[in-house]
Amino acid sequence: MALPEGRTEQPLPGLNWRPMTAADLDGVVEVARLSFPDHPEDWACFENRLTLNPGGCFVLAGDEGVRGYLVAYPWRRGAAPALNALIEAIPDDATVVYLHDLALHPDARGCGHTRQIVEQLADQVRAAGWSELALVAVNDAVAFWNRNGFEVESPPGMTAKLASYGADARYMVRPL
Repeated sequence: MALPEGRTEQPLPGLNWRPMTAADLDGVVEVARLSFPDHPEDWACFENRLTLNPGGCFVLAGDEGVRGYLVAYPWRRGAAPALNALIEAIPDDATVVYLHDLALHPDARGCGHTRQIVEQLADQVRAAGWSELALVAVNDAVAFWNRNGFEVESPPGMTAKLASYGADARYMVRPL
């Protein structure tokens, strides 16, 4: 997520990260549609994640509504859930917190909002006793996630799963 030449990161005034609610889901789906057109996920998928782990769901919102979101939940290390699939329960053998999605509306990008919520999530899950965050980077975002402390890993058995996310998808982990 490179900034245009000469632009520095400055948060847009009036936008703040807060816990996601069910009333935010339409806005979340719209930001997801704009951010991940090649990886669409239904409203029900976001509702499912919010129901399973409300403490890991946040929105960046202001007067114009939802301008970003982050969704995270406990999961198995070296694995990723299928795209746009409902999850019945958090796995009993979860060992990491999986950062399912972080997306910003195009108008809110490049304003410094992402580092704040990634660090807030890291602090929160560390305080809860988790030792790692994991994610699948898509849309050529590996460099972005590297800047946020994540490193690419190649877990056994993930090749086919990653292919479903696109040719540039990489599994990444951040120790806490």
